[in-house]
Amino acid sequence: MFFTTEQVLAVAAALALALVLTPLVRAYARRRKMVAQPKPDRWHRAPTAMLGGLAVFLTVVTVYAAFVPHTPQGLAVMAVSSFLFLVGLIDDLLHIKPYQKLIGQMMGAALLIFFGAATVGVGGLTLPWTSSVPVNMAITIFWLIGITNAVNLLDNMDGLAAGIAAIASAFLAANFVGNGQAIEALMLAVFAAALAGFLVYNSNPATIFMGDCGSMFIGFFLASTSLLAASGGRSRSFLPVLAVPVLTLFIPIFDTTFVTLIRKLSGRGVSQGGRDHTSHRLVALGMSERKAVWMLYAFAALSGLLALFVREVELDVSLAAVLGFTVVLTLVGVYLAGVKVYDEEEVRAARDKPLVAFLVDLSYKRRVFEVFLDVALIILSFYASYLLLYGPVNEIGATELFLRTVPVLVFVKMGAFLVAGVYRGIWRYVSLDNLLVYAKAVVAGSVASVLALLFAFRFQDYSRAVFILDAIILFMLLAGSRVAFRMLRKVMPMGSSRTGRRVLIYGAGDAGELLLREILNNPDLNYAPVGFADDDRHKTGKVIHGLRVFGGNGQLRGICETLHVEEVLISSLKLSEDRVRDIVRTCVSARVSVKRMRIQIDDLSGE
Repeated sequence: MFFTTEQVLAVAAALALALVLTPLVRAYARRRKMVAQPKPDRWHRAPTAMLGGLAVFLTVVTVYAAFVPHTPQGLAVMAVSSFLFLVGLIDDLLHIKPYQKLIGQMMGAALLIFFGAATVGVGGLTLPWTSSVPVNMAITIFWLIGITNAVNLLDNMDGLAAGIAAIASAFLAANFVGNGQAIEALMLAVFAAALAGFLVYNSNPATIFMGDCGSMFIGFFLASTSLLAASGGRSRSFLPVLAVPVLTLFIPIFDTTFVTLIRKLSGRGVSQGGRDHTSHRLVALGMSERKAVWMLYAFAALSGLLALFVREVELDVSLAAVLGFTVVLTLVGVYLAGVKVYDEEEVRAARDKPLVAFLVDLSYKRRVFEVFLDVALIILSFYASYLLLYGPVNEIGATELFLRTVPVLVFVKMGAFLVAGVYRGIWRYVSLDNLLVYAKAVVAGSVASVLALLFAFRFQDYSRAVFILDAIILFMLLAGSRVAFRMLRKVMPMGSSRTGRRVLIYGAGDAGELLLREILNNPDLNYAPVGFADDDRHKTGKVIHGLRVFGGNGQLRGICETLHVEEVLISSLKLSEDRVRDIVRTCVSARVSVKRMRIQIDDLSGE
């Protein structure tokens, strides 16, 4: 049974020891001048102590030796993770070359597999993802090296890598509890507690960094302990064996994959540092550093919960949940990829390279992405309709019926989407007209699907209610995916934290809303909107895209002083010239400049 007095004491000891050791290591690093200096391609702004990984390592090793029962597999993981700590420490002290670190990681991966074979048997500490032991060994080596470097890359903002690793450790421990592996669960709980203690000093604003000795130890420890779950778990199906370790460590995997693809598309080296990680792009969208880190914490917790969910439910439910989560993260990735973080001249120069030019051209074929997305949505909506009405497809014995129907639905509905014009719109400008097109496409596709199934299978064993619910869910998914970017803008607003001249928009009508959208969509204007003003008292107190509408008559000067307005933009063309002159006089007396929006259409045919 977990959570005995001794186990709680072990976790508490790890937390307390990390809280004590970390400031001691910080003082030692500062005394030895082992600090990270600010650089243009790094995020921190002040010299910060290094070697924080030493505190985590000493805490974990000490508490493991004193409180955790020793097993051959656990000792193997601890020994090889300690070897990776030494490789990272050498890099922190001597700054070895990347290929030398890679050799050290390869040696560690091989050593762990060897210890697994010696203690458990051949293939004992590998990911059992195939029936071939050699293939599993190769996959495991790639997994160990990949996760180690993923955590290293994730260490790009205060508290990010340590926090994500702590969350992943907690969910891995919960997975061990579910497997009945109490010793391994305690091992991970101690590790999570050590990270939590270190996080007190590593959170924004960080006073100590973990360094390569910390990131390599933490990354390898997480990757190798997940092998204990894969080899020791008693899962009901193959999917949890495959998905649980991936989902638990999904955020490091996602960030590494994302940065690798984007850097390749931009002609940059994968190992080249830069402010182009997921966390950096969230900050570029207007989030504070703390909020960006906490948002990634939330995604890590969500993927951890999904990992626990997958191991408890039927195979078809697991597949649907994983597919849905993948769709959501893909949309977030596409949205973040549009954030400008590279120098434009550097990107243009990179695109002259043939391979980069090909990849960039392929990446702009967004219709290809839309097509694959819609195929996934069609399958998800049809499955969800069965799940909501009758339960998991596998439990009700409808798996064969479901599988033979899906190809028909994909063929017919994708054809309906094409004919109806679903792929003619631009996502960021989705309007009510587009939603009507989606509704027509879904209805036409559903009717055509029923007719096709009637012709092919005489509609035998099918439920009409499933197809009605399927149409409703598909429309919601289709419309939701298209407005996803607008939804993400609401979740990650840019208005309040934009840099530039603070402007007040005078006129809270259609023209004012049009002007606000142009300001938000065009950062080159260098405007930071802070609110609206309008003479119509019925609009006072209303909110437009998150900005409040203030009264105009007699209040303009006070509003400008309160909001520190630098410029007033008059959007309305309905204001009389006398009223415009009043606004200008008020603004001039308050030392605020005034401009007026005009939409001009020139006739160029006579040139």
